[in-house]
Amino acid sequence: MSGSHYFSSAPEVASERRPITVSLPDLTLELTTDAGVFSHGRLDQGTRILLEHAPQPRVRGPILDVGCGYGPIALTWASRRKRLPVWAVDVNERALGLVRLNAEALRLGNVQAALPDDVPADLRFATIYSNPPIRIGKAELRGLLTHWLGRLTPDGSAFLVVQKHLGSDSLQKWLNEQGYPTSRVTSVNGFRILEARPRPDAGEGIESGRGTTS
Repeated sequence: MSGSHYFSSAPEVASERRPITVSLPDLTLELTTDAGVFSHGRLDQGTRILLEHAPQPRVRGPILDVGCGYGPIALTWASRRKRLPVWAVDVNERALGLVRLNAEALRLGNVQAALPDDVPADLRFATIYSNPPIRIGKAELRGLLTHWLGRLTPDGSAFLVVQKHLGSDSLQKWLNEQGYPTSRVTSVNGFRILEARPRPDAGEGIESGRGTTS
């Protein structure tokens, strides 16, 4: 089965829902996954490393999960920060349905699952957590990242987990060249966690995003 099916808006592969348990040092989540969605039936290693090793949000404000899949990143942070709005964004409608299903099962009313174009244009995010879809291709990935990095609040941060052999170091260099100050937070089992900040001039005239704060 092709690995690219989860990049489509409506996966053609038949539904095959599976429950999984996401056990982290500070919480345990029972989630539903499905075929046609990234990391069906398991929590992938990169996402686990991001959830266990990425820093807490630096500032208060809305949180964004880019390329959310069935929602482990968004749902974890919605559980950790129940008074903050958490947005889960993906192009895959089946993935977004799973996020909504899982959020309801966990009684997390602070989760909003949305297609990229359905995120309000004036909404800015204090923190982005993402295991970005590296395999969509370099040009598409760069466009995706610069789009969402442009939605950070002036004091916000984006934490990205990328495997070294899939180009984490070159991505870090490229983001810095584009004016997004980017540094390596840590390296675990061949995965880098990068912290990218907004361009220094990006905050002019931008107000923080909507929603409650913790």
